[in-house]
Amino acid sequence: MFETLSDRLTSVFSSLRSKGRLSDADIDATTREIRIALLEADVALPVVKAFVAQVKERARGAEVSQALNPAQQVVKIVNDELIGILGGETRRLRLAKTPPTVIMLAGLQGAGKTTLAGKLAKWLREQGHTPLLVAADLQRPNAVQQLQVVGERAGVAVYAPEPGNGAGDPIEVARTSIDEAKRLLHDIVIIDTAGRLGIDQEMMKQAADIRDAVSPDEVLFVVDAMIGQDAVTTAQAFMEGVGFDGVVLTKLDGDARGGAALSVRHITGRPIMFASTGEKLEDFDAFHPDRMASRILDMGDILTLIEQAQKTFDEEQAAKMAGKLTSGENFTLEDFLEQMTMVQKMGPIKNLLGMMPGMGQMRDQLNSIDDRDLDRIAAIIRSMTPGERQDPKIINGSRRARIAAGSGVTVTAVSNLVTRFFEAQKMMKRMAGGMGIPGMPGGRGKAGKAQKKAKGRRVSGDPRKAALGKASSAEAPEAEPKSGGLLGNLGGKLPPGVELPPGFDPSKFRLPGQK
Repeated sequence: MFETLSDRLTSVFSSLRSKGRLSDADIDATTREIRIALLEADVALPVVKAFVAQVKERARGAEVSQALNPAQQVVKIVNDELIGILGGETRRLRLAKTPPTVIMLAGLQGAGKTTLAGKLAKWLREQGHTPLLVAADLQRPNAVQQLQVVGERAGVAVYAPEPGNGAGDPIEVARTSIDEAKRLLHDIVIIDTAGRLGIDQEMMKQAADIRDAVSPDEVLFVVDAMIGQDAVTTAQAFMEGVGFDGVVLTKLDGDARGGAALSVRHITGRPIMFASTGEKLEDFDAFHPDRMASRILDMGDILTLIEQAQKTFDEEQAAKMAGKLTSGENFTLEDFLEQMTMVQKMGPIKNLLGMMPGMGQMRDQLNSIDDRDLDRIAAIIRSMTPGERQDPKIINGSRRARIAAGSGVTVTAVSNLVTRFFEAQKMMKRMAGGMGIPGMPGGRGKAGKAQKKAKGRRVSGDPRKAALGKASSAEAPEAEPKSGGLLGNLGGKLPPGVELPPGFDPSKFRLPGQK
């Protein structure tokens, strides 16, 4: 969604990094480029003007002029202002003191309200709630049936007393759904209302009547993030006609320029509360302004990545697997398949890698990643016998032919997988022992090898040769010092083009199992 904006801003900041101090001309040129980048991303003009003015004012202040690294300080300012324009803090749902909490969805037709109702219900169910979906969209053909299908997939009850397709009173359905929720002990009611084909006064009045009938605790305006400037016009019309408490962005995985996300919050003053990023019911989460700003500036989204991993991986199972990985022993193809399956549950590999800092500069490589390759690897492993998975060394030519036929791939593909697995196994053993990796706990780096060679060197009985040997030892370079921490093995530096987010201290970062 924000690829164009992210690329433009990244190129703007890269030109600043070579400057020790920033002049007024540098600041003017930078803010001009930021203005162009925002306008190209379809951000509303009033929002662009306010954003650029604030960045320029802060960039000319003491926090940049007195900074040791002015370029990083400008990036921090832009990051702060992006967070502010996106809402500042994450806005949580307001729950009623006396259940049920009533949530009403409103928006244009085609924005994805019905699917989003199922996503929200599933998300709330995973939070420990018992939501009830209400089919109050009785105008659109098959809207009631669609909500019933979505509710079944989400594992959530659906209240649909009317068949829809133009029949029934949506206001009465919404009103009676509250009593139904109380009777069946549902603590949250999600009302799916009819969409509008533009600013339709009659439909707007219907939404207002439903709001008056049920007095919702939250009215959420569902907006398609791909409609650009129209999102602002529609949001203003809904604000005046119905009123809403928060915004839900759908289709954030689309290829539009994303200006709606940066405009709606600033124009309406209402926070973005949720974001839908795909077609699956799992592609939904609370909207975090700081994380979205970090993604736009190509600083990654490590927190979301960690949260997804925590949801997917069982702690006990992960600890057991971490033990196998660090020891380098007994790691089999069965374990590899299990790990790969768990990673796939977290989502597309491209999306997961995209959450790492600096990955925006490798977008072409990320786009070339095909998740079907993982499916082929899984098919190859599943075509093996349990004995072959435990000990791939027994896989000879005839076994490879059988595995290839069973998984629908070539014999070469099977051979390549087995070869790569053996290489990975050797690498894990080397890493576990610390061989050739300075700074690894208990490891033997270059210094260890040098000491081992020195210890085993034979000293000549000829005094002249012994003296030469001592001289060469004295001239030898000093042993490479051990280095620890997250960046220890990189010499304390990140790869070219990769930068840490502002305020991120790598010395405090701990890998699983570290204290």
